[in-house]
Amino acid sequence: MDILLQQIINGLVLGSMYALIALGYTMVYGIINLINFAHGEVLMVGALTSWTIIGLMKDGMPNTPGWLILLIALVIACIVAATLNFVIEKVAYRPLRNSPKLAPLITAIGMSILLQTLAMIIWKPTNKAYPNLLPTDPIHVAGAVISPTQVMILSVTAFSLVVLMWLVNYTKLGRAMRATAENPRVAALMGIRPDMVISATFIIGAVLAAIAGVMYASNYGIAQHAMGFLPGLKAFTAAVFGGIGNLAGAVVGGILLGLIEAIGSGYIGTITGGVLGSNYSDIFAFIVLIVMLTLRPSGLLGERVADRA
Repeated sequence: MDILLQQIINGLVLGSMYALIALGYTMVYGIINLINFAHGEVLMVGALTSWTIIGLMKDGMPNTPGWLILLIALVIACIVAATLNFVIEKVAYRPLRNSPKLAPLITAIGMSILLQTLAMIIWKPTNKAYPNLLPTDPIHVAGAVISPTQVMILSVTAFSLVVLMWLVNYTKLGRAMRATAENPRVAALMGIRPDMVISATFIIGAVLAAIAGVMYASNYGIAQHAMGFLPGLKAFTAAVFGGIGNLAGAVVGGILLGLIEAIGSGYIGTITGGVLGSNYSDIFAFIVLIVMLTLRPSGLLGERVADRA
């Protein structure tokens, strides 16, 4: 029972990170029907930027409290990631908006490889130890253990989701986003500028990815140039699992995928008689993807490209 509770906690932490990344995929897909495969690399740039800022601040201001360093690093990482995604959209995707579906997809994969290579040049292709800036005393919950870093991850995710839902449902920008997702041409006739809305969507997605990147690096204590690929792929799986184009679906898909992966990795050794260890946990995400695409291609909550504005 203790193992199950521990794996549920781990699954919620992992799932909340997947949910944040999946929201970026879903929002972009909902508005311009593009799967932005460079999204995982935006996460990686956010994590490595925060690692650089933390290093500089620790050297320059050694007496600053850890939580403040992490907060400043997070804000700067979000700004860098948002700028990067804004530029990617303008340079790589906007010229291809009316071209065949395959062109932007290939461009997205190319952009992903380009960003990985640039990160390798800037930050060197080595694993970087990500400093733990929060207290390390574990918190005991009914036989399971949760670290302050994991509490921070769950809290920041919950806060980010609340802000995003408020933004999409109760602001002018949110209304413009929903209208553009519904019909960009009609939205343009109503005085909405689709280009501005699409840029804003990419910026919001990048901020969520940067937050997830900093949390991912904090949780695992490591950052490197290829760290965004697998979380990006799994978050895409989560978006498909929940129903791509559906914001609530991305959150549900991400959290369920995290739980399936964590609980599966806790029991995979027992189930297979010790043949497979917990290091095979990645297979669960893709088994879920195959099963979902076979049985219910529209996802758990159904593919919904827009709420009625």
